[in-house]
Amino acid sequence: MKVLLINGSPKKSGCTFTALNEVAKSLNEEGIETEIFQVGTKPIAGCIGCGSCKKTGKCMFDDVVNECMPKAKEADAIIVGSPVHYASASGAITSFMDRLFYSSGGALQYKPGAAIASARRAGTTATLDQLTKYFTISNMPVISSCYWNMVHGNTPEEVVQDLEGMQIMRTLGKNMAWTLKCIEAGKKAGIPMPTKEEKIHTNFIR
Repeated sequence: MKVLLINGSPKKSGCTFTALNEVAKSLNEEGIETEIFQVGTKPIAGCIGCGSCKKTGKCMFDDVVNECMPKAKEADAIIVGSPVHYASASGAITSFMDRLFYSSGGALQYKPGAAIASARRAGTTATLDQLTKYFTISNMPVISSCYWNMVHGNTPEEVVQDLEGMQIMRTLGKNMAWTLKCIEAGKKAGIPMPTKEEKIHTNFIR
């Protein structure tokens, strides 16, 4: 089993990475393989709703989103992390997630998902709310911890000093590993996946 952790910070080894790495170590201790995918610093275009991905299987903007797409489809679970920018997720990870889920959301259904937020001080809950919505529109079980999935600090060194935050990350990893093992056990026991109804689209203006 493998978990893909997506680092939505432009800083490769910054505060968000420090938090994700703590989750990854906890997962590894439970026998779960991990990969931390760096979104990077190159510009990421926002989704323009052209629908070409439905025909070709990939986004028309051939960048880091298309690079991550097969990794996300292969993974058994997704964890996305972001620094707090103006009380919300970073612009880069927002564009990234919009396009990843618009083009590949169907392939991610029923995979457990989790979001983490890293902040100097505030804006974490709004960021978590934003990121978690990608999972809750995609039939993905959302994994929680012993507190909201956040760490605080202005540097990686300060994040490590956030002892409660580090514990939250470790617990998140353990909870994710437990969920994946339960799903695997359910499959072996012959428990079927949920039966999907045909999608209903309701417009409020007639």
